[in-house]
This record gives sequence, C-alpha cells and structure tokens, in this order.
Amino acid sequence: MPKLAALFSPERAADVVDADTRRLLEDRFEVVWATAEHTTGPGSAAKPPALDPAAVPQLVAGADVLLTSWGTPHLGKELWSDGNGPKVVAHAAGTVKNLIDPVILDQGVAVFSAGPRIAWSVGEYCLASMLTLARRLPRFDDAIRAGGWKQTEYRGHELAGAKVGIIGASSTARALITLLKPFGCDLVVYDPYLTTERAEQLGVRLADLRETSASTFLTIHVPNVPETKGMISRELIEALPDGAVVINSSRGPAIDQQALLEHALDGRIYAALDVYDPEPPAFDAKTLQTPNLLLTPHIAGDTAEGHLALAGYVLKDALQWLDNGTRGPSFVDAAAWSIAA
Repeated sequence: MPKLAALFSPERAADVVDADTRRLLEDRFEVVWATAEHTTGPGSAAKPPALDPAAVPQLVAGADVLLTSWGTPHLGKELWSDGNGPKVVAHAAGTVKNLIDPVILDQGVAVFSAGPRIAWSVGEYCLASMLTLARRLPRFDDAIRAGGWKQTEYRGHELAGAKVGIIGASSTARALITLLKPFGCDLVVYDPYLTTERAEQLGVRLADLRETSASTFLTIHVPNVPETKGMISRELIEALPDGAVVINSSRGPAIDQQALLEHALDGRIYAALDVYDPEPPAFDAKTLQTPNLLLTPHIAGDTAEGHLALAGYVLKDALQWLDNGTRGPSFVDAAAWSIAA
C-alpha cells in the first residue's frame, strides 16, 4: 500500500479534510498524520498552528504522496535529491508557488492545487459584491441604522444586461463567468494569453485593457507578478463610467489603490475590496465610513463548504494520475508556472 504524509496540523486537517475524504485516504494509503507535537505552537481558532519545518523529514520519509495545505512549510528540492522522493504533492489550498521549487516539476513530480475549487468560492463572492453594490445596499443599510428611511436621491441598478469587464481569464474569472450567464451580461475580457477560440468557448469577447476597464462592472482576476503590478492605473480608474462598480479579489498591487479610494470617497464609483496593498490595510475614519466601499479581510475564497472540499478535490485528481496518468483540473502545469497565481 502506498504511503501518504499529511503535512499540516490536526486543526487544519479538520478544516480541509471531510469525513468521506478521510475514509478514502485510509482505504488507499498508509497515512501518516501530523500531530500537535509536530506543530509550531497552539495557534488559534482563526489561524491553526503551522507545521514545524524540522518535523518534515520525519513525516515525509518513505512517502509516495504528500498532502499539504496552509501551514505546510516550504518543501525544499532536497526532499527529491536522491531521486526517490514523493511522486505526488497534492495541495489542499491555493497557490503552490511558496510551497515548492518549480524544478521538481521537471523531475516528473506531479503537483496538484485546489485553486480551481477555491475559485468557485471567489466567483460567488464577486457576484455577491456586484449585486450588493449595484443595488447600493450598504448605503440603504446605513440609512436604516441611522433612523432614516427612503433615500430618494439614490436608486439601485440591475446587473442584468450590463457590461462586465473582466481582467484576467483565471480560474476565478471562469467561475464568475459561469455564474453571470443567467444575467445576460456583455462579458468583455482582457487577457493576453486567452485565445479567440477559448474566448468563444467561454462565451466572452476579447478586448484591450482600456476597453475592458471602461465597464459598468470591473472585476480583477490576475496573479501577483511584475507584469500586473499597477495595471489598473489612475488613468484607467479616472476613465471608469460614473457609478461603476469595481471588484478586486485577486491581488492588491494590481490596482492603484489610492486612486480607487479617491474616486470612491468622492462618491463617483463603488468598490468591493478583499485584497489590499499592504495587508492588512490601515484606512482613516473617512474611508472606513464611506458606504461606497465594501471591505472584507481577504476571505473571498474562504467558505465552510469550500474548505472542507479541498483535500477531496485534489485527492481525486491525484488518484486518477496515480491510477492511469490522467491530468485533472487541479494538475499544475509547469508551462504555466510563470503566469500562475
């Protein structure tokens, strides 16, 4: 029976491994679970303890598969230096860029990431934010809490039929595209790597950055790489139509945050921010009180159901790869490493 090492704390295991997946693991593998003695400390309810890097060699010894998640330390290439390292790394979390060295992908190690499953949670967040801000719900909520009633100078708008600009055709963008289908929106995408054929399959039209940005709704879905830093510039923000709704659930540095805040504070546009530059943000009282902003603490991909599904999501693909070499949706392609999140 092949051996699998689960390289995360018991608390994280309870967060990302559901009961069915745990049974499947025990049926298919000799499983080595990390215990409290392998972690760096007690942690907290909000942040489970991380795995102690010193415990990794002991847990990994003889393992064919590594199951990882948040709190797993960086896995150095020395784990594969003798040519007999694990054949699979299945990451029950998002990006693997801080987890492994890309060189191991060239050594035949199959790596899987639950990023596409998290993408669905992010897509729901983006849709919820669009609808919330389009209907001006924070403003009306504030009015009720202050003892008011109708706000006759404000009227919400519908998402149906609107132009939605999507920056980056990542997995989160594709999840949102699926969710937007019933609304009959004009979906416009800027992504230099997206082909015309693939755009037609997605049911979107390609445009340049300027046209895509000049949308009633603008949503950002790009990785944190040098090419995306500041790509949504002050100039593009100034060109947004009045009343536009901007959603950033990807990476804070992708947008000129100061320019965005200025236009939200003067009431011209609305924005939902789940990511910031830097994190956590330190906003003044005026910024925190404006109803034109919906501010959340980097939780777009964080749902109870989504987290519990993560280990099962990557394990399914890892088992198919071990059984017949099939590459499922969570397979990490070495060719796409440079543009991955």
